[in-house]
Amino acid sequence: MQIDPCLWFDNQAEEAAKLYTSLFKKSKLGRVAYYGKAGAEVSGRKEGSVMTVEFEIEGQNYVALNGGPIFKFTPGVSLFVSCETEEEIDHLWKELSKGGKILFELKEYPWAKKYAWCMDRFGLPWQLILSESKQKIAPAILFTGKMFGKGEEAIEFYTSAFKHSMVQTMHKDPQTKTVMHARFSLGGQEFVLMEGQKEQTNEITHALSLMVNCKTQEEVDEYWQKLSEGGSTEPCGWLKDKYGVSWQVVPEVLADMMSDSDPIKTENVMKAMLTMKKLDIAKLKDAYR
Repeated sequence: MQIDPCLWFDNQAEEAAKLYTSLFKKSKLGRVAYYGKAGAEVSGRKEGSVMTVEFEIEGQNYVALNGGPIFKFTPGVSLFVSCETEEEIDHLWKELSKGGKILFELKEYPWAKKYAWCMDRFGLPWQLILSESKQKIAPAILFTGKMFGKGEEAIEFYTSAFKHSMVQTMHKDPQTKTVMHARFSLGGQEFVLMEGQKEQTNEITHALSLMVNCKTQEEVDEYWQKLSEGGSTEPCGWLKDKYGVSWQVVPEVLADMMSDSDPIKTENVMKAMLTMKKLDIAKLKDAYR
């Protein structure tokens, strides 16, 4: 199972993807999909403009989406980067914090020799730490406010929903018993979860969603049912789980169909998708044909 972070931008998907692929090793730009008439009308974007840009950094796949100003990044979900050397963390901090907002200055903290947290010039939050890890970059979820105290429960929920999943490390606050820092894997991919303060209100939005790529309709049905339990479902395969985390449950073939060079095919697929909440592979393939 492949889970790709999807990053929602106003109109800077290409610019952001170029910056990120220039900063990290094993990185490259991928396919670009464009808005047809149906997608443009729904999103308010210009027909023919860039809709999504696929890119890879540190061997992991990402999707940058131009969706307009509806959703904004928040510290509720960030990208957590483990840096091997001081030279690396210094360079990434310099480039990612440039023109952005600093949440934690780059310096020594009780939990790390060097650590920093910023929102880059596009608003995307990054956490940088001087520490080795098997997976270079991991999506990091922060629970505050109403979700404060539900971190361990959420990790149990996620690891039960995905096969080949496990909790790798979990450090808890001895007083509140909340999760200070946990790293866990879903289908072999690593994620981080932390809990801040109950008084904080770092809302989790659709700006950083987790895209579950499914091979079959059975997988679409399974993950849609599991992840939406107690949450809410939305059009085009989007949902929010009961902890407020945003997911997209999509068939793997969708990216191929939406990046086809034939605009009639991509338009037909988009029109079909706009009528669905949970995505139906057979109906999408019929529309494509």
